[in-house]
Amino acid sequence: MPLTVALPSFPIMTRSHKDTSVTRRRALAVTGGTVAAGGLAVAGYQSAFADETTTATDAEATASATSTSSGQCVLMSSVTEGPYYLDGALVRKDITEGKGGVPLTLRITVQDTTDSCDPVAGAAVEIWHCDAWGYYSGYTTANPGGSAPAESEDGSTANDQTYLRGYQVANANGVVKFETIFPGWYTPRTTHIHLKVHTGGEKADGTYEGGKVNFTGQLFFDDDIAAEVQALEPYSKHTGSYTKLADDMVYDGGGTSSGLLTLKPVHKKDPSKGFKGSIILGIDPDAESTGAGSGGGGTPPSGAPTGTPPSGAPSDAPSDSASPSASASS
Repeated sequence: MPLTVALPSFPIMTRSHKDTSVTRRRALAVTGGTVAAGGLAVAGYQSAFADETTTATDAEATASATSTSSGQCVLMSSVTEGPYYLDGALVRKDITEGKGGVPLTLRITVQDTTDSCDPVAGAAVEIWHCDAWGYYSGYTTANPGGSAPAESEDGSTANDQTYLRGYQVANANGVVKFETIFPGWYTPRTTHIHLKVHTGGEKADGTYEGGKVNFTGQLFFDDDIAAEVQALEPYSKHTGSYTKLADDMVYDGGGTSSGLLTLKPVHKKDPSKGFKGSIILGIDPDAESTGAGSGGGGTPPSGAPTGTPPSGAPSDAPSDSASPSASASS
């Protein structure tokens, strides 16, 4: 006797009829991992740019998901602090002091790589960088290389000792936020921002004192975005040979874990409107950094640097008597 098998019947979908009603449960069942991956991508974006009023529980869960999916929660590479560091930067969110340039909102999340990527609440993040023409506060007569107007010609009322330098103390989610400008460049470096992460100190007299430095690093910018910005005023007044990421003496090509920022334009078709930059810094809160990490060296442009550092400047900073081997390159 032949065996008869009853097959389930399925509705036939024709071109003239298409069921467009997809329930949430059906979508989850059909797409599976795709929906989950999309959720992590959204979580990553929200982690980078969510308001600081986000609850600690939500932020920690988001940071954990982002770190797991992106691999960002790794111990960051420590690099040289460079010759332009100054003590006594002010605790403040806006560090521009009227310096002209493309606006940059910088959001940094500090995580503990030794403890399940937990946020490092209370960490003091210090940043400093050059202006649109490549000049640093405290060293305003140091030649940035190429051809650029004198720093004094920018027309701003910025304090020559303090502009584009500052601290912010991390909230419960390990987040700090700065309002600054997109940095310019100087020979022979690519566009970058210096930073240090301090713990164990406290705010006093408008600055941050005591504690120890746990991490010294630099943040970097995509070449194509940097080129867009450099074509704008006031950046375009500084001309010369620009160093791309692949040729930079400090950036090691490691992407986010080496300090490459995630950048989002405020207006997709108009770079002059500014950018939002974000990164997760994975640090060891028990470690201590001397600021003598990898990178640095190289030959400065002819005649640079010639600026006289203010009192209290580090011993490796350039000075009027600097020889050609005293590099401004890091």
